Amino acid sequence: MNPLPNLRHLRYLVALHDHGNFSRAAESCFVTQSTLSAGIRELEESLGVDVAERTKRSVVITPAGRRLVARARLLLRDAEALAAMSKDDAGPMSGVLEMGVLPTIGPFLLPQLVRRLGALFPRLRLALREDKTRHLLDQLAEGRLDLVLMAFPYDTPGMETFMLFDDAYRYVAAAAPAKSPGATCTTAVQSDFDSQNLLLLEHDHCLHSHALPALQRAAEVEHANFSSTSLHTLVAMVAEGMGATLLPDLAIMGGILQNTDLVVRPLADEANARTIGLCWRRNSARADTFLQLGQSIQAWAAEHITPWRPDTAGVVAGRPRRHRVR
Repeated sequence: MNPLPNLRHLRYLVALHDHGNFSRAAESCFVTQSTLSAGIRELEESLGVDVAERTKRSVVITPAGRRLVARARLLLRDAEALAAMSKDDAGPMSGVLEMGVLPTIGPFLLPQLVRRLGALFPRLRLALREDKTRHLLDQLAEGRLDLVLMAFPYDTPGMETFMLFDDAYRYVAAAAPAKSPGATCTTAVQSDFDSQNLLLLEHDHCLHSHALPALQRAAEVEHANFSSTSLHTLVAMVAEGMGATLLPDLAIMGGILQNTDLVVRPLADEANARTIGLCWRRNSARADTFLQLGQSIQAWAAEHITPWRPDTAGVVAGRPRRHRVR
């Protein structure tokens, strides 16, 4: 009977595949490079196959190694599920929870939310990872994440979801000249979009696809205007008079417009909003934990997250506002 590979060596192989470098792979596994290299050699000897081709400057995973990585991810995920089951027996809201979060959510929500969850569940430790939606969902499917805090609508086959709260979009632009037709408008209408260069996040950000349905001329916007990788960059561009943008309430109430003279107006169609929610693997051993976490966040959000509202005449300058997610 052939000896079975151990989980530690399989984890080394997966890390080597993901990082493409012995040094970074070892760092991610919290071992020395020599320990990881020796573990890979032991794995090759036990299986009788080379899993990596080594050179002085790089490492290439062999076809056999890539096939093994795919199976190893499943084995590691199942092993982690077993460990999670034992933790849940001791108390579901305990242990480490690897959670992914979008960059359009994290900076504006996590500081307050993590503090609140820490008070509610002192035995639960969140390990946070920020990335774009499709990357986070890939890591979730591979078992590298337990849970993702993301924006919907988004296609999530094979996953369970829990909706937390709605996050409406607002039109943000420089203040219109006093005598211009737009100076007294309280709501952003189609003519505002027609007269302004619209600045959005780049195409692979979910905010881009969520915001476009708010526009009648979405097809034109797809190829006509500037796109960015950061909401803060969009705000800086708008502040320099280069156009207008759409921002979610969460960012506005989180203070992204502080120290600017930009104005905020609601869209004519208030139905245009994204929904913030949680996503996890179907049949996850920690589903009860995620559900309890979602219910706690939902209750906290209902009490502490206030949608943006205009002060007077529907136009609010960014500079004097000091409202934040509490």
